[in-house]
Amino acid sequence: MGRSIAPPVSPRGARLALYAALLCLAAGLAFAYDFPALTGRVVDDAGVIPAATRQNLDAKLKDLEDKSGTQLVVATVKSLQGGDIETFANQLFRAWKLGEAKKNNGALLLVAPAERKVRIEVGYGLEGTLTDALASVIIASAIVPRFKTGDYAGGIERGVDGIISVLTTDAEEWHAKTRVRAEDQQSLFDALFPILLFLVVVFIFQYMMRNAGGRSGTLGRGRGGTVFIPYGGPSWESSGWGSGSSWGGSGGGGFSGGGGSSGGGGASGSW
Repeated sequence: MGRSIAPPVSPRGARLALYAALLCLAAGLAFAYDFPALTGRVVDDAGVIPAATRQNLDAKLKDLEDKSGTQLVVATVKSLQGGDIETFANQLFRAWKLGEAKKNNGALLLVAPAERKVRIEVGYGLEGTLTDALASVIIASAIVPRFKTGDYAGGIERGVDGIISVLTTDAEEWHAKTRVRAEDQQSLFDALFPILLFLVVVFIFQYMMRNAGGRSGTLGRGRGGTVFIPYGGPSWESSGWGSGSSWGGSGGGGFSGGGGSSGGGGASGSW
Protein backbone atom coordinates (compact mmCIF):
# COMPACT_ATOMS: atom_id res chain seq x y z
CA MET A 1 0.00 0.00 0.00
CA GLY A 2 1.46 3.34 -1.06
CA ARG A 3 2.22 5.97 1.52
CA SER A 4 0.04 9.09 1.32
CA ILE A 5 1.85 12.33 0.67
CA ALA A 6 0.64 15.53 2.27
CA PRO A 7 0.06 18.40 -0.17
CA PRO A 8 2.88 20.96 -0.18
CA VAL A 9 2.42 24.16 1.77
CA SER A 10 2.95 27.35 -0.20
CA PRO A 11 5.53 29.86 1.07
CA ARG A 12 2.82 32.46 1.57
CA GLY A 13 0.68 29.96 3.50
CA ALA A 14 3.62 29.12 5.74
CA ARG A 15 4.28 32.81 6.40
CA LEU A 16 0.64 33.43 7.27
CA ALA A 17 0.55 30.45 9.62
CA LEU A 18 3.72 31.59 11.38
CA TYR A 19 2.47 35.16 11.59
CA ALA A 20 -0.85 34.02 13.07
CA ALA A 21 0.90 31.82 15.62
CA LEU A 22 3.17 34.63 16.74
CA LEU A 23 0.29 37.05 17.03
CA CYS A 24 -1.66 34.56 19.12
CA LEU A 25 1.36 34.13 21.37
CA ALA A 26 1.77 37.88 21.72
CA ALA A 27 -1.95 38.25 22.40
CA GLY A 28 -1.60 35.78 25.25
CA LEU A 29 0.64 38.29 27.05
CA ALA A 30 -2.05 40.28 28.80
CA PHE A 31 -2.15 44.01 29.29
CA ALA A 32 -3.82 45.67 32.23
CA TYR A 33 -4.87 49.29 31.83
CA ASP A 34 -6.21 51.85 34.26
CA PHE A 35 -9.17 53.12 32.24
CA PRO A 36 -11.10 56.32 32.97
CA ALA A 37 -14.72 55.94 34.02
CA LEU A 38 -17.43 56.09 31.37
CA THR A 39 -19.16 59.21 32.66
CA GLY A 40 -20.84 60.29 29.42
CA ARG A 41 -20.67 60.29 25.66
CA VAL A 42 -17.58 62.53 25.86
CA VAL A 43 -14.83 61.51 28.28
CA ASP A 44 -12.09 64.13 28.11
CA ASP A 45 -9.52 62.63 30.46
CA ALA A 46 -6.70 64.52 28.70
CA GLY A 47 -8.46 67.86 29.12
CA VAL A 48 -8.21 69.05 25.50
CA ILE A 49 -11.89 69.66 24.68
CA PRO A 50 -13.40 73.04 25.66
CA ALA A 51 -16.71 73.00 27.51
CA ALA A 52 -18.68 74.49 24.61
CA THR A 53 -17.31 71.91 22.17
CA ARG A 54 -18.03 69.12 24.60
CA GLN A 55 -21.66 70.19 24.91
CA ASN A 56 -22.00 70.36 21.14
CA LEU A 57 -20.47 66.91 20.73
CA ASP A 58 -22.67 65.43 23.43
CA ALA A 59 -25.78 66.77 21.67
CA LYS A 60 -24.72 65.25 18.34
CA LEU A 61 -23.88 61.89 19.90
CA LYS A 62 -27.14 61.77 21.86
CA ASP A 63 -29.12 62.60 18.71
CA LEU A 64 -27.35 59.78 16.85
CA GLU A 65 -28.11 57.30 19.61
CA ASP A 66 -31.74 58.40 19.97
CA LYS A 67 -32.41 58.08 16.23
CA SER A 68 -30.41 54.99 15.32
CA GLY A 69 -29.44 53.23 18.53
CA THR A 70 -25.78 53.57 17.59
CA GLN A 71 -23.65 54.47 20.62
CA LEU A 72 -20.68 56.61 19.58
CA VAL A 73 -18.38 57.77 22.38
CA VAL A 74 -15.46 60.22 22.21
CA ALA A 75 -12.57 59.70 24.63
CA THR A 76 -9.25 61.41 25.21
CA VAL A 77 -6.67 59.86 27.53
CA LYS A 78 -3.62 61.24 29.29
CA SER A 79 -1.52 58.27 28.20
CA LEU A 80 -1.69 54.90 26.49
CA GLN A 81 0.20 53.55 29.52
CA GLY A 82 2.96 52.02 27.46
CA GLY A 83 0.67 50.10 25.11
CA ASP A 84 -0.29 50.58 21.48
CA ILE A 85 -3.45 52.45 20.62
CA GLU A 86 -5.07 49.47 18.86
CA THR A 87 -4.95 47.26 21.97
CA PHE A 88 -5.85 50.13 24.30
CA ALA A 89 -8.87 51.17 22.21
CA ASN A 90 -10.15 47.61 21.85
CA GLN A 91 -9.86 46.89 25.57
CA LEU A 92 -11.42 50.25 26.48
CA PHE A 93 -14.31 49.55 24.07
CA ARG A 94 -14.88 46.15 25.70
CA ALA A 95 -14.54 47.53 29.21
CA TRP A 96 -17.13 50.19 28.49
CA LYS A 97 -19.29 47.71 26.50
CA LEU A 98 -20.27 50.27 23.88
CA GLY A 99 -23.32 49.59 21.74
CA GLU A 100 -26.27 47.28 22.20
CA ALA A 101 -25.45 43.71 23.23
CA LYS A 102 -27.41 42.09 20.38
CA LYS A 103 -26.43 44.56 17.65
CA ASN A 104 -22.87 45.44 18.72
CA ASN A 105 -23.50 48.87 17.19
CA GLY A 106 -20.99 50.88 19.16
CA ALA A 107 -18.08 53.05 18.01
CA LEU A 108 -15.25 54.80 19.82
CA LEU A 109 -13.15 57.79 18.77
CA LEU A 110 -10.05 57.66 20.95
CA VAL A 111 -7.40 60.40 21.08
CA ALA A 112 -4.07 60.11 22.90
CA PRO A 113 -2.45 63.59 22.62
CA ALA A 114 0.70 62.64 24.53
CA GLU A 115 1.56 59.89 22.04
CA ARG A 116 0.02 61.81 19.12
CA LYS A 117 -2.21 58.87 18.24
CA VAL A 118 -5.86 58.60 17.25
CA ARG A 119 -8.10 55.62 16.54
CA ILE A 120 -11.65 54.88 15.47
CA GLU A 121 -12.69 51.54 17.01
CA VAL A 122 -15.78 49.92 15.49
CA GLY A 123 -18.21 47.38 16.95
CA TYR A 124 -18.93 44.10 15.18
CA GLY A 125 -22.32 45.25 13.96
CA LEU A 126 -21.02 48.40 12.24
CA GLU A 127 -17.98 46.93 10.47
CA GLY A 128 -19.91 46.57 7.21
CA THR A 129 -20.85 50.28 7.21
CA LEU A 130 -18.01 52.05 8.99
CA THR A 131 -15.30 49.98 7.33
CA ASP A 132 -11.60 50.11 8.15
CA ALA A 133 -10.97 52.00 4.92
CA LEU A 134 -13.64 54.60 5.66
CA ALA A 135 -12.38 55.07 9.20
CA SER A 136 -8.89 55.63 7.77
CA VAL A 137 -10.18 58.28 5.35
CA ILE A 138 -11.97 60.13 8.16
CA ILE A 139 -8.81 60.14 10.27
CA ALA A 140 -6.54 61.24 7.42
CA SER A 141 -8.81 63.91 5.93
CA ALA A 142 -10.86 65.28 8.84
CA ILE A 143 -8.91 64.68 12.05
CA VAL A 144 -5.14 64.59 11.56
CA PRO A 145 -4.79 67.88 9.60
CA ARG A 146 -6.37 69.79 12.50
CA PHE A 147 -4.46 67.89 15.16
CA LYS A 148 -1.23 68.89 13.43
CA THR A 149 -2.07 72.55 14.14
CA GLY A 150 -3.02 71.81 17.75
CA ASP A 151 -6.75 72.13 17.06
CA TYR A 152 -7.93 69.06 18.97
CA ALA A 153 -11.48 70.33 19.37
CA GLY A 154 -11.83 71.00 15.64
CA GLY A 155 -10.32 67.66 14.67
CA ILE A 156 -12.56 65.73 17.03
CA GLU A 157 -15.66 67.61 15.85
CA ARG A 158 -14.87 66.97 12.19
CA GLY A 159 -14.11 63.34 12.96
CA VAL A 160 -17.43 62.89 14.74
CA ASP A 161 -19.23 64.58 11.84
CA GLY A 162 -17.54 62.19 9.40
CA ILE A 163 -18.43 59.11 11.43
CA ILE A 164 -22.05 60.21 11.80
CA SER A 165 -22.23 60.98 8.08
CA VAL A 166 -21.08 57.47 7.18
CA LEU A 167 -23.43 55.83 9.68
CA THR A 168 -26.54 57.81 8.75
CA THR A 169 -26.25 58.50 5.01
CA ASP A 170 -25.45 56.67 1.80
CA ALA A 171 -21.78 55.77 2.21
CA GLU A 172 -21.19 54.97 -1.50
CA GLU A 173 -19.29 58.22 -2.03
CA TRP A 174 -17.05 57.37 0.91
CA HIS A 175 -16.50 53.87 -0.45
CA ALA A 176 -15.53 55.27 -3.85
CA LYS A 177 -12.69 57.17 -2.16
CA THR A 178 -11.31 54.12 -0.42
CA ARG A 179 -11.28 51.32 -3.00
CA VAL A 180 -7.88 49.67 -2.93
CA ARG A 181 -6.72 46.92 -5.29
CA ALA A 182 -6.32 43.57 -3.54
CA GLU A 183 -2.94 42.94 -5.13
CA ASP A 184 -1.63 46.22 -3.73
CA GLN A 185 -2.72 45.18 -0.26
CA GLN A 186 -0.97 41.83 -0.66
CA SER A 187 2.22 43.53 -1.83
CA LEU A 188 2.14 45.74 1.24
CA PHE A 189 1.69 42.70 3.48
CA ASP A 190 4.62 40.91 1.86
CA ALA A 191 6.81 43.97 2.33
CA LEU A 192 5.87 44.48 5.98
CA PHE A 193 5.81 40.85 7.09
CA PRO A 194 9.54 40.55 7.98
CA ILE A 195 9.35 43.75 10.02
CA LEU A 196 6.21 42.65 11.85
CA LEU A 197 7.72 39.26 12.55
CA PHE A 198 10.87 40.84 13.97
CA LEU A 199 8.91 43.24 16.19
CA VAL A 200 6.74 40.44 17.60
CA VAL A 201 9.80 38.32 18.42
CA VAL A 202 11.54 41.28 20.09
CA PHE A 203 8.42 42.08 22.10
CA ILE A 204 8.08 38.51 23.36
CA PHE A 205 11.77 38.33 24.24
CA GLN A 206 11.66 41.62 26.17
CA TYR A 207 8.53 40.58 28.01
CA MET A 208 10.08 37.27 29.06
CA MET A 209 13.26 39.02 30.22
CA ARG A 210 11.31 41.52 32.32
CA ASN A 211 9.44 38.74 34.04
CA ALA A 212 12.38 36.34 34.42
CA GLY A 213 13.13 35.03 37.87
CA GLY A 214 9.50 34.96 38.96
CA ARG A 215 9.38 38.68 39.68
CA SER A 216 5.71 38.67 38.79
CA GLY A 217 3.68 35.58 39.48
CA THR A 218 0.70 36.58 37.36
CA LEU A 219 0.62 37.99 33.86
CA GLY A 220 -1.34 41.13 33.18
CA ARG A 221 -2.99 41.36 36.58
CA GLY A 222 -4.52 44.80 37.14
CA ARG A 223 -5.05 46.70 40.34
CA GLY A 224 -8.28 44.98 41.11
CA GLY A 225 -7.16 41.51 40.04
CA THR A 226 -8.75 41.74 36.59
CA VAL A 227 -6.95 40.03 33.74
CA PHE A 228 -7.38 41.44 30.23
CA ILE A 229 -6.47 39.26 27.29
CA PRO A 230 -6.92 40.56 23.71
CA TYR A 231 -9.46 38.32 22.05
CA GLY A 232 -11.33 38.56 18.79
CA GLY A 233 -14.33 36.40 19.61
CA PRO A 234 -17.73 37.24 21.09
CA SER A 235 -18.07 39.28 24.25
CA TRP A 236 -17.33 37.39 27.46
CA GLU A 237 -17.52 38.03 31.16
CA SER A 238 -14.58 38.04 33.55
CA SER A 239 -13.74 39.37 36.98
CA GLY A 240 -14.94 42.97 37.30
CA TRP A 241 -17.13 42.90 34.16
CA GLY A 242 -20.72 42.82 35.32
CA SER A 243 -23.54 42.29 32.85
CA GLY A 244 -25.24 45.54 31.94
CA SER A 245 -22.68 47.72 33.66
CA SER A 246 -19.32 49.21 32.85
CA TRP A 247 -15.94 48.08 34.16
CA GLY A 248 -14.06 49.74 37.00
CA GLY A 249 -16.94 51.90 38.20
CA SER A 250 -17.68 53.26 34.74
CA GLY A 251 -21.21 54.29 34.00
CA GLY A 252 -21.29 57.08 36.56
CA GLY A 253 -23.71 59.90 36.02
CA GLY A 254 -26.42 57.62 34.66
CA PHE A 255 -24.58 56.73 31.45
CA SER A 256 -23.24 53.30 30.54
CA GLY A 257 -22.58 50.97 27.65
CA GLY A 258 -25.21 48.54 26.49
CA GLY A 259 -23.18 45.33 26.44
CA GLY A 260 -21.64 45.63 22.97
CA SER A 261 -18.23 44.44 21.84
CA SER A 262 -15.57 44.99 19.19
CA GLY A 263 -13.27 42.60 17.38
CA GLY A 264 -10.65 45.19 16.53
CA GLY A 265 -12.25 46.76 13.47
CA GLY A 266 -11.40 50.36 12.66
CA ALA A 267 -8.33 52.41 11.83
CA SER A 268 -5.54 54.36 13.52
CA GLY A 269 -3.52 57.45 12.69
CA SER A 270 -0.80 59.71 14.04
CA TRP A 271 0.40 63.26 13.54
